[in-house]
Amino acid sequence: MGITQEELGRRLKAAREACRMTQDEVGRRLGLSRSTVAQMELGNRAVNSLELDQLAYLFGRDIKDFLAKEFHEEDAMVALFRAHPEVADQEQVVEALRHCLALGREVTNLERLLDIRREVMAIAQYSVPQPNSKWEAVQQGERIAEEERRRLGLGIVPIANVAEVLETQGVRTAVVDLPEDISGMTLSEPDVGLFVVINRTHHFLRRRFSYAHEYAHVLFDRERSGTVSRTEDRDQLIEVRANAFAANFLMPEEGVRQFIAALGKGQPSRSNVNVFDEKGVSEVLSRAEPQSQDIQIYDVVHLAHHFGVSRLAALYRLRNMRLITDTELGHLKKLEEQGIGGELAALLDLPEPDHIAARNEFRHRFLNLGLEALRRGEITHAKLRELAQMVELSSEDLQRLLRDSGLSNEEEGDVLVPDA
Repeated sequence: MGITQEELGRRLKAAREACRMTQDEVGRRLGLSRSTVAQMELGNRAVNSLELDQLAYLFGRDIKDFLAKEFHEEDAMVALFRAHPEVADQEQVVEALRHCLALGREVTNLERLLDIRREVMAIAQYSVPQPNSKWEAVQQGERIAEEERRRLGLGIVPIANVAEVLETQGVRTAVVDLPEDISGMTLSEPDVGLFVVINRTHHFLRRRFSYAHEYAHVLFDRERSGTVSRTEDRDQLIEVRANAFAANFLMPEEGVRQFIAALGKGQPSRSNVNVFDEKGVSEVLSRAEPQSQDIQIYDVVHLAHHFGVSRLAALYRLRNMRLITDTELGHLKKLEEQGIGGELAALLDLPEPDHIAARNEFRHRFLNLGLEALRRGEITHAKLRELAQMVELSSEDLQRLLRDSGLSNEEEGDVLVPDA
């Protein structure tokens, strides 16, 4: 038995208030008057399917939530607003949240249609207390990064694809355009599961670090229902912990030390060893050549390339491991800011990854799911057009994609209209 018009209106009002929106704001988004929205919420005015779809998107909901037997007023967007109350007043961030939640539901729906099953239980959840200080946060992040590498059998080698590590454990990932000061989001919803979203506008190497950062939120903070990683929050303890985790997960201490040792560096300039036998002790003193252990900018270039991180990330990792001093950090950082690191990388034939090509990895995967669902008859051409718009694929490109894939439906009158 379906819900009444009055109950639907009550649910819409509850969802609107949870999102801290006024009737005027909802009306402007739907092209309706405030009084019309009020009548809808009172149950005095019917809500058509298009309006309900628009309202569901606006409130970060699945349209089925409003028609289900039971309605839960708490959802991912509400939880995020509670955790980040300042976000509710930032329309650009809120719109990004809406888009990410909608995208997560579409990915989930496509995978279910194609019988792609994810076992989220494969991912670990570490029970650690909330840190009381930044130092404790750093220690927790570094320790769990080492444990997670052991659990996954990664040893001390570089990680080729951090997103793939998440995907293989049942966590969905996406790369979408987000506001500049947001590096990523981790969302958790019953119908979507765990969903990590990274800022598509950021550089490839920063996105790798962001994936590792959000991985920490998955391991430590999933009971929060969601986190938004913003630049201005970097001093919050959970963000400090996530950054410490990311640095150690991407650049494990033993791996860094072995790499530096292979360059003939990283050893103390002076070593003193006592060789003992039952009669006495023999002292052995070793001294390295002056400045022979000093790490140079070209060493940093090789280290960063090896572990797939930025040269600045590599520099700070070396500093935190006390392989360089604060003075050396300042000198090497200045060289990097002058562009010396990039020039050396090119001259040493260590080019950076194709940042532009890597931006569209998620779009390729998302559209491939859509094409397969269309081929199997699980979705219509109209639905595929809707999905293509969500990842900003033009109508012309979609038309060519359908034609080249042998899935064009022009003979049935489903001809795509080119973008204006």
